This record gives sequence, structure tokens and C-alpha cells, in this order.
Amino acid sequence: MVSGGCVGAEVEVDPEAAAAAAAAERDEAVAPAPARELVVGYALTSKKAKSFLQPKLRGLASQVEAGPVPSDAGLIFQQQLRKKGILFVAIDHKRPLSDQGPFDIVLHKLTGKGWQQLLEEYRETHPEVTVLDPPGAIAHLLDRQSMLQEVSELDLTDRYGKVRVPKQLFVNTDALSIPAAVTRAGLSLPLVAKPLVAKSHELSLAYDPTSLTKLEPPLVLQEFVNHGGVMFKVYIVGDAIRVVRRFSLPNVDEGDLSNNAGVFRFPRVSCAAASADDADLDPCIAELPPRPLLEILARELRRRLGLRLFNIDMIREHGTRDRFYVIDMNYFPGYGKMPGYEHVFTDFLLSLSQKEYKRRPSYSSGECSCQVVVKFGSRPGRASAELRRLPTQRPAVVLV
Repeated sequence: MVSGGCVGAEVEVDPEAAAAAAAAERDEAVAPAPARELVVGYALTSKKAKSFLQPKLRGLASQVEAGPVPSDAGLIFQQQLRKKGILFVAIDHKRPLSDQGPFDIVLHKLTGKGWQQLLEEYRETHPEVTVLDPPGAIAHLLDRQSMLQEVSELDLTDRYGKVRVPKQLFVNTDALSIPAAVTRAGLSLPLVAKPLVAKSHELSLAYDPTSLTKLEPPLVLQEFVNHGGVMFKVYIVGDAIRVVRRFSLPNVDEGDLSNNAGVFRFPRVSCAAASADDADLDPCIAELPPRPLLEILARELRRRLGLRLFNIDMIREHGTRDRFYVIDMNYFPGYGKMPGYEHVFTDFLLSLSQKEYKRRPSYSSGECSCQVVVKFGSRPGRASAELRRLPTQRPAVVLV
């Protein structure tokens, strides 16, 4: 008789009973388990939820099959994954998340200290849930003073091209002092002015020193780089990368600088309605950035930022083929404007469930981490049993 946990002992074991127990273990291992949907809780503004959770995404997610399954996945897990759909559930951001759900994934784009506190508390108590993405990592992209810091430090130079950040200046002083600050920083006109907080997509173009005094700090001033009026929006969804062309601000020449004065405001430069993918463009302008260069950039930024859902606004300096600039970044951008986003996103969410499986222990019940090894001796009807500690959570029976 064995009692008191995983302590070695000699016991009487009926060989037939041991064999029956082993057979039961095998039967249990292949027994089909009820399929369960992948539950994705979302905390989004009503506008964001409407643009993201389009009928084509919900429809595909409800009937999706996972596709390839990890070769080391157990039979039960494979059965569950192939049948599994994705269920999107709205989160009440005014209530603790632990009182809602349960969730497999939490998808969010809300700001405010109250929400961040709720989310951090939930992450601490539910480490098994994937949160997209950590609030601290997201904050890096909400402040334009720090937004492009990682790109600048990366200073990517590859045989496929160079990726830089335009010269820029953070301004948090009186507007009258801006011209002098610009001169000291060595920035050249015209300058793009952007709000410090990246919630707004509004920007302004200042052509002359006098117009700089009409700007409203705090803001970031960025040198304007001629780029043929075309921007590349690079969408990142986990490991997936998609690129689309958008019309942007036209080139500025010396004549423009001489004939224009003041501040020109643009509520939103790039949007889906301004798609340039089907436009008749100069091939030198329309050519997408090299795929290998984008893969390196995306991989490094995922690692440095700790984010899996973001986009990069990228331009090619006019007159060059391999000189690129990152001018802006956004967390959880308007994926609904990305062609085929519903397929990319469902694949991504299901890939997270596969990765979560690999992190789980082999068994999920029982408190004793041990293995019972049954050794048959020479005397009929007798055998000895010894208990060995193993990195599992359910006792296993091995016949030798």
C-alpha cells in the first residue's frame, strides 16, 4: 500500500489489474473531446469595433478550420483545433476581466489608466491568456517623441536598402521660439508638424519660419522628404506582412517654397479611399520596398517593441531606389482597410492557440508528479512497484 504522496515503496500489484489500467490510459488518450471555440475578448471603441469586426471577418471566424496542426500535438488537441471556430466577445471595460470570459485571447485598443490597471491585474492572475498587446509596449507608439526611436537606433542598412527616420524635433515650448529651435537643430523647410499624442492623424505642412510660430505645441516637427506622392503602409499581424500603396503629399520644389507661405493643414493624408494600388504610376515610384528588407525591419521591430499588431508608414526618397524612411507607426491600425485582412487575422489568432498548446504541460490534472513502474518478478502473482518523479502532472503507468 502506498500513501502520503510520491515516496518510493514496495507494493503488491496484480499484473492483470496493471495491464487493465494501462489499457484504460490508452483509451482515455484517444477519446474525442468536445470541440471548443477560441474565445477572443475585445475591448475597442464602437468605431473601431465596427471597422474591424466586419461581417466577412465574423463569418470566416465562425466556421474557420485551423489548417496545419503541430506534428507533436496530441490526438485530442488535433481534433479540437480542426473543428474550432473563433468567437468574438465584447468586454465591458468598466468591470474586472476576471468576472467575464473566460477568454483565450484579449484584443484591445483602449487608453486610460483605469483600463490599463484592469488589464495588468488580469494579466497577473491569468498568465495563460494572450493579451494583444501589453499596455506598456503600446504606450511606446502613442507618443511621437518615442515612436520612431527604435527605428532610428536600428539604423537598418542591408543590401536591399537603407531604412532611416527623417530629422525631427520635439517642441514643448512657446510657439514663438520654434523658428530659433529649428535653426539650432539644423532642420530644413518645409516641415511636417504632428501632434505629440498619436491619437490624431492630423498633420500640418509649414513652408516658412513665420508659419512655424502659428503652430500649437506640444508637437513633433519632421523634415519633409520628397517621395513622389506615394506612401507604403506596411501592416504587421504577428509574422505576417502586407503592404499597400496610398497617395500622400506631393513633392515640394524650390518654387513651392518661394510661392507658398503659412501653414497647410491636412486632416488625414492616407486612407483607403486614397489607394494608389491601381493607379497608373511611374514604376520607380510605385515599386514596393523589397520583401527581404521589410521582413528584417518587421522582425526587429516586433522584437524591440514587444508588439504583434502594428503598422509602419514608409516612403521612398524620390529619385532613389533603396533609400527609405519610416515617418509614422500605429498600434492596431485600420486592418479592415487591408485587402484580405479577415484571412490574415483568423490565421494569426489560430496560430496563437497552437503556440499556447506547446507551452502547456503534457497532462493537466492530478497533483502527484510521478511515474509508477511495475516490475514483474519471478514469483507468480507478485510484482514490485517503485515511484519515480517525472515532470508530468498525472501518474503514468509503464509496464516493463
